[in-house]
Amino acid sequence: MSAIRDRAKEHFPMVLLTLLSIVQALALELLWTHISEADYLLTQTWIALVAWIQIASTFIGLILIWVVYAANTMRFRWVPVTSDSVYPFIIGIFEFMLVETLDPGESGQWLVLMAIIFAVMVRVSHRSMQRARMDVDNDSFFKDYDRATPRDFMPQILIVSVMALAGAYVWISKGSGTFTFLALLATFAILVWQFYQTSVFWRRTVVDKTDEQETNV
Repeated sequence: MSAIRDRAKEHFPMVLLTLLSIVQALALELLWTHISEADYLLTQTWIALVAWIQIASTFIGLILIWVVYAANTMRFRWVPVTSDSVYPFIIGIFEFMLVETLDPGESGQWLVLMAIIFAVMVRVSHRSMQRARMDVDNDSFFKDYDRATPRDFMPQILIVSVMALAGAYVWISKGSGTFTFLALLATFAILVWQFYQTSVFWRRTVVDKTDEQETNV
């Protein structure tokens, strides 16, 4: 059984990233198709500005999903479970729906879907960390970190809740004014901030402490 577990841990990262890369490639292809077919994006109008914010946010979101998955599989080793292979398909479905709602008239639906994807990715990342903590191969990392508590997830819970409520309001009211623009702009800013936080966490976990001390000197 130990040999099977070791084999699964060794090959799982490659299988997972291959699967995710296919899903992400399809989502990016849909995004490019939308951009090439939407002639109004080349006009200097308010609608075009809103649409480009949606497109930029969607692109960053797709890249962020890839970065989170790639970072976790390169940093940690764990014994995979069935859900690890299922989540990329679930995320892919929501990504396709997100691209399909790339229209200023469907900003509410887009915001709700973005909130769902954000929530799912938090769940995926946390679940991966839980399973990685159970594996002795990762003790060198987790010995310096306490287990996460519900309080640690309050920023993510707040972001998802506000994004979902804003999307529901825009969806129901069919709004397309200042509130919708600010909600989309805030979503873009949140994704950029999350990308930065992911980058900081990556540097913190891969830089050797000895190298860091030498750099500071």
